[in-house]
Amino acid sequence: MSNPLRQIQHKSTLLDGLYRVADAAAIIVGMILAVMGAGGFPTVDHHMAVAAALAIFYVVAEFTGVYRNWRGVSTEREIWCGAMTWAVSLAMLVLLATVFRYDHPFDRYTLVSWFLTTPLLLTVSRMIIRAVLRWMLANGMNQHGVAIVGVNELSIQLAENIKDTPDLGMRVAGFYDDRPSERLPQIPASLGTCVGNLHDLVEAAKRGEVQRIYITFPMRAESRIRNVLNHLGDTTASVYIVPDFFVFEILHSRWSDIRGLPVVSVYENPLLGVDGVLKRVSDIVLASLALLVLAIPMALVALAVKLTSKGPVFFRQRRYGLDGQEILVWKFRSMTVCEDGPNVKQAQKNDSRLTPIGGFLRKSSVDELPQLFNVLSGTMSLVGPRPHASAHNEQYRKLIHHYMLRHKVKPGITGLAQVRGWRGETDTVEKMERRVQCDHEYIRTWSIWLDLRILFETVWVVLGRKNAY
Repeated sequence: MSNPLRQIQHKSTLLDGLYRVADAAAIIVGMILAVMGAGGFPTVDHHMAVAAALAIFYVVAEFTGVYRNWRGVSTEREIWCGAMTWAVSLAMLVLLATVFRYDHPFDRYTLVSWFLTTPLLLTVSRMIIRAVLRWMLANGMNQHGVAIVGVNELSIQLAENIKDTPDLGMRVAGFYDDRPSERLPQIPASLGTCVGNLHDLVEAAKRGEVQRIYITFPMRAESRIRNVLNHLGDTTASVYIVPDFFVFEILHSRWSDIRGLPVVSVYENPLLGVDGVLKRVSDIVLASLALLVLAIPMALVALAVKLTSKGPVFFRQRRYGLDGQEILVWKFRSMTVCEDGPNVKQAQKNDSRLTPIGGFLRKSSVDELPQLFNVLSGTMSLVGPRPHASAHNEQYRKLIHHYMLRHKVKPGITGLAQVRGWRGETDTVEKMERRVQCDHEYIRTWSIWLDLRILFETVWVVLGRKNAY
């Protein structure tokens, strides 16, 4: 049995309860508006449907993380999470009603109205709550003064984050460090000053002048951390340890626990939960639409490939997919060879291996269109790090630090590196490093809006036909 004193629990707050009440009100009001918009009035059956929808919504919310702490996270991400949670919840409600043959009271018009009205109300309620919180904090209400132990890069970054995120409800009261002033890094004037040493901090905490304390010592300084904790144990201040993950290249971080033992991810796929569902749905919808529009042009390209050179229409090459698993990537054949062995030569300008129409296919990226089938099958995404030939992966993983982390998400038909100008031949290690840096940035900062922006910018990159041979 685990020791309860050594467990880290997620703290439920009054704000958490307020969000749950606001969401319930949005779902109920959305139903009322939908029913009355259809010229009727809510009945007992409507009430039962709403009760079931609320129960399902709260269960789904536990998986999508709607009620996690959204402080410091963009409003757009929170709104998307709420809307997707509602969409999944209503879909499950309809599915259950169909499976159990329950004659639900909603006609098609009312159901669609409820589906569309509720997320609008969810959005409005969250924006109102956020606006009220910002107003309260801007007027000095519910603000906490915090002390930061240790003057270093991490503590300065923490102070900047607190200053740039006013809805956290915190202000930096000062830094504390036992080292002499000449050994301390320069603290920006806008963030405060070093107001004392550890003894001064303990005395301030005992007098009640400091209620919240953040320790920013390096993780290797275990003895210093224990010393601070031992002294602060005689106060009533809330104490937090800020791990110095600056020593790592954080790809994506998320707190979790294993039977009460806290763990934090350093390298992880960010597309989990509702984000993963959202990206997969957008991939299926957009790829299906693209195939419908491009079906005839792709058929003509296939015919042209067959008539202008000997060999297959399509070329499948082994690449690394999600988590380094091997996949077969589809392309229109643009060369007279189908290299897929341990040594694969990249295409170059005026490459002698190109077929009569191969140059056009590669410069226009038309040869990549069959990868839409990879997207539909789930081995690729529309946007993500471009998949390199397996031979190139084995070459560059030995030369570039953290190269394989680009495979923590599905590879894409296009990506951030491509729209940043790192498309085409990588004839130097430096060029590949730039591409990998873009891939890591994409994984760290992913959002559905970033995907849409990359898809839009890809059109202009393809029209420009730069660096593609």
